[in-house]
Amino acid sequence: MTARGFAAFPKVTRRVAGTWWGKAWVKALSDTALDTGLIRLGRRYAHAGVVGPITVSPGRLHAQVHDDDTVYSTTVSIPVLSEVQWGRFLDRVAEHAGHIAALLDNDMPRDLVLAAEESGVDLLPGIGDLEPDCDCDGWELPCRHAAALALQVGWLLDADPFVLLLLKGKPEQELLDALRQRVAGPVGTRTPVVVSVEPAGQLPPRPALPTTTPVVLAVEPPPGSEAADIMALMEIAATRARALLRSGTLEE
Repeated sequence: MTARGFAAFPKVTRRVAGTWWGKAWVKALSDTALDTGLIRLGRRYAHAGVVGPITVSPGRLHAQVHDDDTVYSTTVSIPVLSEVQWGRFLDRVAEHAGHIAALLDNDMPRDLVLAAEESGVDLLPGIGDLEPDCDCDGWELPCRHAAALALQVGWLLDADPFVLLLLKGKPEQELLDALRQRVAGPVGTRTPVVVSVEPAGQLPPRPALPTTTPVVLAVEPPPGSEAADIMALMEIAATRARALLRSGTLEE
């Protein structure tokens, strides 16, 4: 899946980004704006529920924004990561099983983002990285419609950091598949994982794995992901972490 669609937000009295990465997104928008008054106006539009369904795809946000009797087509673009940069980021994630678990739990560890930055990979946008475009007659950057769209995307990021990763160029399933390959290591060196998932009701007992303890999926799978795949990924990460602990090479 290279694009995700999100239903329009209803009218609200007040809402702001709550996570540290959501706030960083909003700060990038505010730092880019030539007129902070437009950000305040965009916030009013975001709260008014005039932004239609949002489509998120690599490097691009899009929505139609209703303003009086006119509907405007609004986009916000951001730079995507190169394949080399993605490789560096995925290597960082795979180094720590806790980072994988955090992402699957809809968390974006601050130390992961900082480590990625040290490798030359910027996940969060900086000044000038958000490029708005709208067919309204406003000349401001961003216009009130683009500001409203970007602010609502901050709300989406709060709930699901994979939205940010999709914006940076990597669809969720592709990212999870790449992580699975890195965590598993070369073919034939890891313990095969057998996962049994029933569609409803109590999960049956799972076969015991040699020298390992079964891992229980304690979070809802992200949209578009299979529970079996996620459980297998977490088991592989746990197996690797235990091996590192036994060898004494696990980093703090």
